[in-house]
Amino acid sequence: MKYDVVVLGAGAAGMMCALEGGRRGRRVLLLEHGERVGRKILISGGGRCNFTNVGTKAENFLSENPHFAKSALARYTPKDFMALVEKHGIAYHEKTLGQLFCDGSAQQIVTMLEKECGEAGVEARCGVQVVAVRRNVNDDSHFEIVTSVGDFECDSVVVATGGLSIPKMGATGFGYEVAKQFGLAIVEPRAGLVPLVFSVKDHEQWCDLAGLSTEVVATAEKQISPLRAARSGRDDKFRGRFREKLLVTHRGVSGPAVLQISSYWTPGGEVRFDLAPGIAVFQPLLETTAGRDWNSAYAALRTVLPTRLAERWVRVRANVDAGDWTNAGIAKLEREIHAWTLRPDGSEGFAKAEVTVGGVDTAELDARTMESKRVAGLYFIGEVVDVTGWLGGYNFQWAWASGVAAGGAV
Repeated sequence: MKYDVVVLGAGAAGMMCALEGGRRGRRVLLLEHGERVGRKILISGGGRCNFTNVGTKAENFLSENPHFAKSALARYTPKDFMALVEKHGIAYHEKTLGQLFCDGSAQQIVTMLEKECGEAGVEARCGVQVVAVRRNVNDDSHFEIVTSVGDFECDSVVVATGGLSIPKMGATGFGYEVAKQFGLAIVEPRAGLVPLVFSVKDHEQWCDLAGLSTEVVATAEKQISPLRAARSGRDDKFRGRFREKLLVTHRGVSGPAVLQISSYWTPGGEVRFDLAPGIAVFQPLLETTAGRDWNSAYAALRTVLPTRLAERWVRVRANVDAGDWTNAGIAKLEREIHAWTLRPDGSEGFAKAEVTVGGVDTAELDARTMESKRVAGLYFIGEVVDVTGWLGGYNFQWAWASGVAAGGAV
């Protein structure tokens, strides 16, 4: 059975690519190994799908080449996807930090994409296991897709199989295997947008506060990779910075601030939290020389932190330092409350990660078309590529934009 294009993976990127190719008159086959399309779309945004972010720009993405995403994102913007949503009469609303959610269910987005694919003549098949992707032995300008339901021949193959996050939903490393098979480099995948796990010492000190939440500014310092340093001409440290909520869990820390910074964190590194952003917590102690002790420090701290966290922070600090109540000692306390530093033992891993950081090296791909530079007709889009967005709809926008880029070229 012959097609112009076979798209592997019927997630956000794959469906977008398929319908765009179909609109151009291409005969498109969309293959999905799960029993239904758009499974990760359905669970996103608490079931309401945070389908884009109105403030999307290239700076909201991590990649060894931070400029790679600019082309696709500029040519298919949040307004373009919003127009598609409005065309289908789907009501939506904006929440914090530019995130757009369906008023109803994420199923509306999946149904919209299915309808668009159907109108574009896309043939979709679910429950199909792809065994191999290879060049046609008789004509190396074509590909053969070997599957559990038979073999297919095509001019172009688009790999939209996603990353390693949420394996219980069927995530695999198949896309990376295809890339390696054809000689493409891979930036080592790791879990992103994922909770972090305390060290043994930090677990003992903080985990009984599980459920406690507070606003922080989170940062992580990691040594820039040799690959990125070579491309950018820099060898300094790379920092993320996010002001959002932190949540203490039974195993470590989570919440939006932690999920965001986890994508920047590398094993062995530190994360830092400003527990009182923009506030001079201990200024009252500097204004008097009377009553300078841990009780007055606690009184000042609980005006900006949840009571239990303020009490615990004072207790932990008291165990470390008997207290230096000079101006210099108080200034030290001020610095520490703005730089609570943890060295996590690890993360919750791909099982709890929302995305995969890393993937097919963008140096291997044409930024305008997502086509392999070394293998004509082979494309990679979405999460399988080394482009990872922040929390808040950015990864969906990359899926739509990269899908459209490839769909307009296949």
